[in-house]
Amino acid sequence: MKPYCTAALLGIALFFLPYCDYTKGNNSTSLKLEADSLKTIDSLNKVSLLSKAEEALQFCKDYNYNEQICLLINMNVHSGKHRFYVWDFNKRAAIDSGLVSHGCGTAPWSGEGSADKPIFSNVPDSHLSSLGKYKIGERAISQWGVRIKYNLHGLEATNNNALKRFIVFHSWESVGDIATHPIGSPESWGCPAVSNLFFLRVDTILQAADQPVLMWIFNE
Repeated sequence: MKPYCTAALLGIALFFLPYCDYTKGNNSTSLKLEADSLKTIDSLNKVSLLSKAEEALQFCKDYNYNEQICLLINMNVHSGKHRFYVWDFNKRAAIDSGLVSHGCGTAPWSGEGSADKPIFSNVPDSHLSSLGKYKIGERAISQWGVRIKYNLHGLEATNNNALKRFIVFHSWESVGDIATHPIGSPESWGCPAVSNLFFLRVDTILQAADQPVLMWIFNE
């Protein structure tokens, strides 16, 4: 086999190996966590999610995005609670949820000092998360978690520097699967990072989508 063929095959193997490692033997655990996660949505948050989901569906219809699924992140929820939702437009309900990080800003990276009061910015090097709608972009290799990431294309003035700021959707071992409130989730440099198992569940959905999927990060 020619050297460049061997290198190509090795690269493909390295891309999928972490995925196999995390999924092997974790199916039953993942399914239980998926079921448990949906018990954490309180009534007030449900109202907010329903309202955002209706807006999101209209956006998806107007701009030819996926009309089955979208990803909603409510940063108004304490970071130690589930606030990242996989929303099913047909069921008009969240079918999965998980913890998600937000940016630390000038505070120490991986701390949890702003668990219930995140600050947002679209400025490069601010280390803060950005509010707004995103197009889930290319699936690529990551240095974090299960070694997979999705590039995020900011669609609004509040987040249009996402690519320039290297803001991506990825997993992170430091983010757990179970609510930690009143302790917050570890804070990133602006990326919406989730647990390895939750990421893999979302990754399966994103890979099956035949149209761009909307992610909407809001704070209300």
